[in-house]
Amino acid sequence: MNSVNLLVVAICFYVLAYRYYSAFISAKVLALNDANITPAYRCNDGREFVPTNKWVLFGHHFAAIAGAGPLVGPVLAAQYGWGPGFMWILLGSVFAGAVHDFIILFASIRHNGQSLSVIARREVGPVSGVTTSFAILFIIIVALAGLAIVVVNALFKNPWGLYTLSMTIPIAIVVGLYMFKIAPGSIRSGSIVGFLLVLGAVFTGHWLSPGQPWEGIANIFNLTKPQLSIALPLYGFFAAVLPVWLLLAPRDYLSSYMKIGTIVALALGILIVQPMINMPFTTKFMDGGGPIIPGPWWPYLFITIACGAISGFHALISSGTTCKMIERESQSRMIAYGGMITEGFVAVMAIISAVVLMPGDYFAINSPAAVFAKLGIPTVEIKELSRLVEMDVAHRPGGAVSLAVGMAHIFSNIGGMKHLMSYWYQFAIMFEALFILTTIDAGTRVARYILQDILGTYVYAPLKQTNWWPGILFTSAIVTYCWGYLLYSGDVATIWPLFGVANQLLAVIALALGTTIILKIAPKKSYALVTFAPLAFLAVTVLLAGIMNVQMFFNRGDTLGNTNGTVSIILIILVIITLVDSIRVWLKLLKTDKPIGMNTEISFQSCPIDSNSRPNIPS
Repeated sequence: MNSVNLLVVAICFYVLAYRYYSAFISAKVLALNDANITPAYRCNDGREFVPTNKWVLFGHHFAAIAGAGPLVGPVLAAQYGWGPGFMWILLGSVFAGAVHDFIILFASIRHNGQSLSVIARREVGPVSGVTTSFAILFIIIVALAGLAIVVVNALFKNPWGLYTLSMTIPIAIVVGLYMFKIAPGSIRSGSIVGFLLVLGAVFTGHWLSPGQPWEGIANIFNLTKPQLSIALPLYGFFAAVLPVWLLLAPRDYLSSYMKIGTIVALALGILIVQPMINMPFTTKFMDGGGPIIPGPWWPYLFITIACGAISGFHALISSGTTCKMIERESQSRMIAYGGMITEGFVAVMAIISAVVLMPGDYFAINSPAAVFAKLGIPTVEIKELSRLVEMDVAHRPGGAVSLAVGMAHIFSNIGGMKHLMSYWYQFAIMFEALFILTTIDAGTRVARYILQDILGTYVYAPLKQTNWWPGILFTSAIVTYCWGYLLYSGDVATIWPLFGVANQLLAVIALALGTTIILKIAPKKSYALVTFAPLAFLAVTVLLAGIMNVQMFFNRGDTLGNTNGTVSIILIILVIITLVDSIRVWLKLLKTDKPIGMNTEISFQSCPIDSNSRPNIPS
């Protein structure tokens, strides 16, 4: 089958969903109102709460949510064939993921930019507040390790790729200083300069190759897996500490241009080349025993494809950074719902890039050598592909390399571009790493907020202040050490299954909270089906996957397996407690005749800023 068919179906489906379904949720279910002052203005402190142009904020939000999930998950799930993954991406992103992101951003805006755990404590009760806090903290640490392992596998012993990625950091700082301090509001000129500098970093990275002008300094960027596993947490620490306008917002904004531009270019490349899909609709691994994902398609497909369909991690971004920067309530439809279906389209591009490879080449890239040797599937182009991209791409599991090879393969088949395949490959690697790194920096920052809230509520009150430097440094260090430890000691086989279940369990918590909120504010109780329907499906699926993971981890018989198994059990128990507590509240709300509203308690005093600082609210 021609891959163009999948592309056209996806575009039509997403356009219709945004036009009609998101409009229904916006107008009828949530009743967005721009008369409400957003936390960005009410609590404007110039550091965490900063009114931000909607396009810049869309760039930040999209870059922060679109990590490894929409790129790696669909590629790994192609083990089951192109059909199951493609259908789950479409249905999941429209009816589950986009709804999930939208409702949580809305709730956090109405709750003065507070975190998911604070909202749960106010709207459900103290039990859910505590369980949600600890569940989120466990989940986000696991998620960050899961995202980072993909970067490590793609960039170790790859000076060109690591140099390009590293250069985006100083570029973002320069652009941030320009757009926010030197020439405030200069979005267009800052964007153009930043975009050209990033492209220049991709081009000059080739000069680090053997025989090129910068060969002598290539070893600086020729890091091993352990070295990268230390460098990434260090980056996450500084990203969590620096002001949001200096690194986080401009870097994510520039990344979003690169990401969206690359996806549009890939879509055009598919239309021009019209590659055939070589992977069957389903494979012999549907019932389990696959070389990449050991379990059966249900439930493992739904935890492998995370961010491309639904991701609990998105709730942390919606209630962590985006809610503190949005200028108008109505913009949450474009930023949250629109951002998620854009990510769904990214996932569609990712699965197409994987399934146009020959099955033998796909499995050779994504499987360890010993595992692939047992499959008995012949390779077709793997040696030629390695030659064209100027590095050995075989047996680099994790999904990132096969996606980059697939993308480069499509681009290089456009007339006259065959000799540029190495550039396309490194551009694709940088493109993927940018996706993931922007999620790591935003995620580490959000984890710092959550840990500050927990410690400030239950241990030492000053730690809750987001502008108190000792608290910022202390909590940032703890968070980065925890996910850095998992990254340093684990691999894809141990981290990704744990990440998938943890991530989707957080989505279950967020959808349960969303159901509670809709029951409180919507004019019709039936509107709660918007969140309850995906919640019911996801809860059964992910809890089953979690139980299967526990068995798999403990069967390893080593320290890492026991640690992962114990963490899985703790997460499952926390989520079950939260669901039971939510059901208790739902039964009460279903007996009410009229909307009772949320327990927002909005006031100037509720802003988490210095009490002597007067919020800057526009007239």
